[in-house]
Amino acid sequence: MFYTQLEAAKKGFVTDAMKIVAEKEQVPVERIRELVSLGQVVIPCNKNHTCIDPEGGIGKALRTKINVNLGTSRDVTDYDSELEKVNWAIQLGGAESIMDLSTHGGDTRIFRRKLTGECKAMIGTVPVYDSVIHHKRDLAELTAQDFLDTIRLHAEDGGVDFVTLHCGITRQTIEQIRKHKRRLNIVSRGGSLIFAWMSMTGKENPFYEYFDDILDICREYDVTISLGDACRPGCLADATDVCQIEELVRLGELTKRAHEKGVQVIIEGPGHVPLNQIQANMEIEETLCGGAPFYVLGPLVTDIAPGYDHITAAIGGAVAGMHGGASFLCYVTPAEHLALPNTDDVKEGIMAFKIAAHAADIARGIPGARDRDDAMADARRVLDWEAQYACALDPERARSIRESRAPEEGHSETCSMCGKFCAVRSMNKALNSEYIDIL
Repeated sequence: MFYTQLEAAKKGFVTDAMKIVAEKEQVPVERIRELVSLGQVVIPCNKNHTCIDPEGGIGKALRTKINVNLGTSRDVTDYDSELEKVNWAIQLGGAESIMDLSTHGGDTRIFRRKLTGECKAMIGTVPVYDSVIHHKRDLAELTAQDFLDTIRLHAEDGGVDFVTLHCGITRQTIEQIRKHKRRLNIVSRGGSLIFAWMSMTGKENPFYEYFDDILDICREYDVTISLGDACRPGCLADATDVCQIEELVRLGELTKRAHEKGVQVIIEGPGHVPLNQIQANMEIEETLCGGAPFYVLGPLVTDIAPGYDHITAAIGGAVAGMHGGASFLCYVTPAEHLALPNTDDVKEGIMAFKIAAHAADIARGIPGARDRDDAMADARRVLDWEAQYACALDPERARSIRESRAPEEGHSETCSMCGKFCAVRSMNKALNSEYIDIL
């Protein structure tokens, strides 16, 4: 008997979810089972999320996946708008995962149930956000049992496939933060809430102290734990510092405990990291956490681009993925650091990270990753515009840009940038010894 994908894999069983992932990834199913048994691939797949399509095999041997964060806040509580973003992210954007980060809006169970009842993508949450809302008490009045009850609520009633839990921040971290005087302290929302709760109550982090109880809940429903990085750097000055690495060491220890109980684990990573430190961060996580899949926010490679942080983060995401550490990218939108993203922001963020993930897959030699690029090259060689649109990540945008700036009359096979001077057109004619009309 087994409860989780990890337990099944360790016992030599191939589940239906493993078969689906193997087919989609073009990887032998026995290889998928082996990687799952080692904890190097996870398949977040809650037993109560019955409509899920296990697209989401996550691990460096597989295609890089992206996650889209959504949800309401006190200032914006429009669930219809959030559902519109969800539908676009999955149907058009190709996102493999949705995280509901709602921090306001009454009964948050309604939105979670709708997500797991209708969405085929992986669904994730951060239960600490919901603890105050669900129990309707101030943070300092919550008990350790309240936090655990919220995790069970998300697993059982919500049917979520993975939960972010900030288990690695402890009372020792409080002293480290005060001693090392970070430039930007803690920027993780969940991490700051746990830090505040420990400071106000004088008690240990309940997610750390009662980790075994949490494992029992997650094993029962096969919920993957995404070990949150409460001390992720929020600016370049804090990257790869003692607070970040000390927490990562503890996450590695917790990963081993989870695997021993048959619970799947993802490790969350930085944050803001200079380009030249990204490879080292990937290698440190690989070593400390036994190759568990790394889930990174960006990383953002500069601090000075508000309004364009989907670009700064996509650069970091591509480099992190290229070096084999990051197998799951949390998208960033132009609204990062500024506001709750709207639908246009979501679109921009998704496309930036689809590009980053695809670039990383090509660099890592993932089977079939470059097929689409080769098809695009063939289409460009013969100036077949319809075939080029079909290969594009965003065909609609590619078509609209070209058609809105049409080439001069008589040269419809080229674009308006080169016209008669189109290199492809000239080479095609020259190779066929045809006359080239440029003037």
